[in-house]
Amino acid sequence: MNWPEFEQAQPLAAKVLTSSIQKNRVAHAYLFEGEHGTGKRAASMLVAQSLFCSDIQNHGVPCEQCSNCKRIKNGNHPDVHIVEPEGLSIKIDQIRSLRAEFNKTGLESKKKFYIIVDAEKMTISAANSLLKFLEEPHLQTTAILLTEQPQRILPTIISRCQIVSFKSLPTKVMTEKLIEMGIHPTKAPLLSAVTNQIQEALHLEQDDWFARARNIVLKLYEVLKQSPLYAMTALQSEWNGHFKERAQMEIGLDLLLFIYKDILYIQLGKEEQLIYPDQRKKFEADAFRISAGRLSEQMTAILEAKQMLHANINPQLLMEQLMLKLQEGASFV
Repeated sequence: MNWPEFEQAQPLAAKVLTSSIQKNRVAHAYLFEGEHGTGKRAASMLVAQSLFCSDIQNHGVPCEQCSNCKRIKNGNHPDVHIVEPEGLSIKIDQIRSLRAEFNKTGLESKKKFYIIVDAEKMTISAANSLLKFLEEPHLQTTAILLTEQPQRILPTIISRCQIVSFKSLPTKVMTEKLIEMGIHPTKAPLLSAVTNQIQEALHLEQDDWFARARNIVLKLYEVLKQSPLYAMTALQSEWNGHFKERAQMEIGLDLLLFIYKDILYIQLGKEEQLIYPDQRKKFEADAFRISAGRLSEQMTAILEAKQMLHANINPQLLMEQLMLKLQEGASFV
């Protein structure tokens, strides 16, 4: 994503950041909050480029061609650091290492910049360590915290950050944009449901893994209607081998949830909102056979499985439990 694309996708966020950069009033810490796919990480890299660019353009837009811009984009600038969860959390040792690094003089300038991805996943000790860092900010140091769940971040940390909200593009608008860009009308609704970012949607459309994921999930749904044995066999033969990482499993659960959403849309007479429009006839038949109450229980079971995915639970066991719950029409206890 470049700056013009950022301005188009997130006009309010871009306006706030552009104004700060132009007036040389960049805050020492920002909190970028918004749903997945709204471009928070890409925007944070653009801000870094703006601060380090050696050939800054009008309105504070980075040139994206100088050495600094290119190295930041490629993730190898010595004064730009990214902290991400190790496993399920961001640990205190990661924050300590970051603080130690920032006590050193910048390798190429006095500026230093760091991004904390999924900031809500900091342990309590890590969050408190970061808080001390934010309370005594170093000169020419800029921090950006990224989160989808700001309510899980310490209020004392939030109070020391300038909050920049990233809004989701309405699904209908996103779908229309993708179709205008050449995406097939049967694919665009699903891509719009998975991500709110145009570039990520275009990447997924070309991704063989994602295409296969869609087919595996649709097949799993069909065997779920037959017997527990068929469902468990499908898990072993296809699901487990394809959805290997937790992030991939989360996408798979979303794809499964969207099927039940479509059935609900059909029951409510909202066929224009279907996420799998090419499966309409199959889902219509199911919509007449399933009660609204059972459908609600099945959707709840999937949502609870997504939450449990981030806990210390065996993913394979989690999926086996989910298959039973979906067939029983009950939710997790």
